[in-house]
Amino acid sequence: MWTSGWLHGLAAADDVLDALHTWAEQHEVVADDDGTATALDLPGPDEAPVGPALLLAALRRAGATSARLVLPVPGDVRGLGGKGTLATCALRSGEALVVPSVHIGLVPKIVADGVMRWTVFDLPSSTGLEHIPIGEAEHGLGAALRGATAALASLDVAKHRPNVRKEIADLAAENSTLPWPDAMPPRALRVLQRAAEVDAIVRVARSDSPGGALSASASTARAEALRPVSEAVRRARCAAVDEAVRVLADSGAGRH
Repeated sequence: MWTSGWLHGLAAADDVLDALHTWAEQHEVVADDDGTATALDLPGPDEAPVGPALLLAALRRAGATSARLVLPVPGDVRGLGGKGTLATCALRSGEALVVPSVHIGLVPKIVADGVMRWTVFDLPSSTGLEHIPIGEAEHGLGAALRGATAALASLDVAKHRPNVRKEIADLAAENSTLPWPDAMPPRALRVLQRAAEVDAIVRVARSDSPGGALSASASTARAEALRPVSEAVRRARCAAVDEAVRVLADSGAGRH
C-alpha cells in the first residue's frame, strides 16, 4: 500500500522508508538473477545489496503503476508465475509483493537480527491473480468464523486457558499500531483489523495450553475446523490491500 501510495504521489519516499522500520530496522535489496539486476539497475545475487530507496527509484524508472499482495500457501501459488524460484521462495516466506506492470515479484526475508532482505525476481506472468471484492471477503470472514465456532466449542479449545481473551486481544493488537498512508480507505482498514482479530483467534485455537493437549483425532478435527477460517483471513487481507491500492491509485490520479 505504501508503494502504491508513493507511485501515485500520495506519499513521499521518506514516508515509505520510515514505514518499513515497522518490520525491521534495516532493509536491503538484491536481484535474484543477473537479467533482473541489469533491467532494474540493481545488484545481482553475487553483489552487495543496496538500500530500498534505490528499489523505489528503479520502480519509477521502469514505469510501475501499482503492487499487489500475494499470500501463497501449499497448493495455491497463483499470481507468482507458476512453479519457479519466485513461487518457492514466496511459499517459504508466506508472502510476496508483485508488480505486474514491470513483471517483477519481491519476497521479504529476515537475514540477520533487525535486517530484512527484499529479493527481486522476474515475474514471467501474473496469470491467476484473483480479484476478490472486499465486500465478499468481509462476508466470508464472518461466515467462516461462525461456521467454525460450534466445532471449536465442542473441542474445548479454551479449556484450561483462563486468559484466552487477553491472549487474543494481545495478538490482534499487533496490527493496531501499523503506519498507513493518509489516504487509506476506512473500509480496507476495517477489514484488515477484523482479519487480524480473526487470525488471533485462529492462532490461539491452534495452540495447546499446558495440560490441555488434544487427542490426535481431536487435533485433526480442530485443524479441519480452522482451515476455512485461515483461508478467509488470507482472502480478506488480499482483498483489503487490493481495495486500498485501487483507492490510492484513483486518489492520486493526475498528481504525478
